[in-house]
Amino acid sequence: MKNYRVNVNGTEYEVAIEEISASEVKNTAAPAPAKAPAAPAAAGAGEKITAPMPGNILAVNVAAGQTVKSGDVLMILEAMKMENEIMAPKAGKVTSVAVAKGAAVATGDLLCTIE
Repeated sequence: MKNYRVNVNGTEYEVAIEEISASEVKNTAAPAPAKAPAAPAAAGAGEKITAPMPGNILAVNVAAGQTVKSGDVLMILEAMKMENEIMAPKAGKVTSVAVAKGAAVATGDLLCTIE
């Protein structure tokens, strides 16, 4: 165990750090990475609805083959701790949904298509 004195913004702290061997480092299991959502569906025919900003999909309110009206909420996109409704720009039939609940999207990523 080694003791150190650390000064952070004018406040002094005493820190004790334990030294471990290289074999102990190798035996330490790293947490498993989160499993990615299923691969997105292929783009269907019609107008592409894309993500206006990066964020996470909180809810998907439509499915392929469903009929929607202009202004219907297609999905909820969380960005910067705010929930943003992604609305249908026109009436029509959803030909594909390219994201699932929990998916992370970047600006411009395909969300769904409406014909």
